[in-house]
Amino acid sequence: MEKAKIIAHRLDGTMVKGFTQDFAPSRPDFHIFPYEGSTSHQRVQILLKDLKAIFFVRDFAGKRDYQERKNFNPEERPSGRILEVTFNDGEIMVGSTVAYDPQRSGFFIFPADPQGNNVRVFVLSKAVRMVRYL
Repeated sequence: MEKAKIIAHRLDGTMVKGFTQDFAPSRPDFHIFPYEGSTSHQRVQILLKDLKAIFFVRDFAGKRDYQERKNFNPEERPSGRILEVTFNDGEIMVGSTVAYDPQRSGFFIFPADPQGNNVRVFVLSKAVRMVRYL
């Protein structure tokens, strides 16, 4: 399995950055291996029950001043349905999904902004206040 660059956002607001090779939405846990420049040098076990979301990213640093686009351009044809997710902490994300089911533990969303740092996000359903189809 290929290494994925991720940032795991915990429900308590803390984050763990690194690479994973064993994440699966159906499993209760996975591991994050440190990235170059990390203060930790050991893998960390992450429990899904402790997470808000897992961000699959292009870069660990991100773009602090970047204003992420919250809509699709008319010429874009995203796969699945377009939705707006409001997290319990007030963060709002707009993207598309092919498998949203509130009865499942989570779902993937592909952000509307192709220039943003997030490639895709696995959202934990318990961390969501509201989902609205657009």
